[in-house]
Amino acid sequence: MFGRRISSLLRTSILNTSIHTNPTLVSPQLTSSSSIKPSCSPLSHFTQCPNLNFPNPRFFIGSSIRAYSLLSLNDLRDNPGARKKKTRKGRGIGSGKGKTAGRGHKGQKARGTYKFGFEGGQTPLRRRLPKRGFKNPFSLTFQPVGLGKISKLINAGKIDSSELITMKTLKDAGAIGKQIGDGVRLMGRGAEQIQWPIHLEVSRVTVRAKAAVEAAGGSVRKVHYNKLGLRALLKPEWFAKKGRLLPKPARPPPKLQDKVDSIGRLPAPTKARPFTLEENTASS
Repeated sequence: MFGRRISSLLRTSILNTSIHTNPTLVSPQLTSSSSIKPSCSPLSHFTQCPNLNFPNPRFFIGSSIRAYSLLSLNDLRDNPGARKKKTRKGRGIGSGKGKTAGRGHKGQKARGTYKFGFEGGQTPLRRRLPKRGFKNPFSLTFQPVGLGKISKLINAGKIDSSELITMKTLKDAGAIGKQIGDGVRLMGRGAEQIQWPIHLEVSRVTVRAKAAVEAAGGSVRKVHYNKLGLRALLKPEWFAKKGRLLPKPARPPPKLQDKVDSIGRLPAPTKARPFTLEENTASS
């Protein structure tokens, strides 16, 4: 293909088109009795032969080559073997995949599908292996947050220590991520950085964190939110977008009544609620 294009480039484009159709580009010396030396090749007439004088040889050669580029869009092809044809089944015996289409004669595998893991009637692998462990359906996951991180956010001005710090406050300030699960657990990491009274409402709290907050003059209340109530606390705009009212706070189940202090309030409260005598007795 390239040989045909080069030959057409040299003979047709340069000799026939440029010289014969454009006699004005040839020097007067060429039209006189003197002729082209036979030692000059067809391409050298425009580059090396002294008998031809063109005003701009580079422009002339470029304009002639422009119409005969060695690379064309209709010549683009994939490499051999780059694209494999799809196997067409059931298209005659000459293809090798006709009639039974490679499935063989009769049988369960030739007629259709079968249950995943089926091993022909013998005990499958999933039943041969022993069971191990269990999954507790009543387990709860809490996202931990330390007192040191809360103190840094207070010093940075992202949390107002004079107001009640709820789980929504921690989420808006960036103290906790999106994967909250069933609530927030207050940890005692960085407890020595708490030097002023703060009031918090979280799902769970460790003994060290509660002692550090109460030593600084603050308070920590363990509140209960179910899945829907936690969503209403963290994303109240979702209910407004759907045109729904906020749900009522749910009571904790009997197994969790001794692990929380009170029911969570909706919408998110801004002022701390003091502990009653019964709550103080239950927490102690």
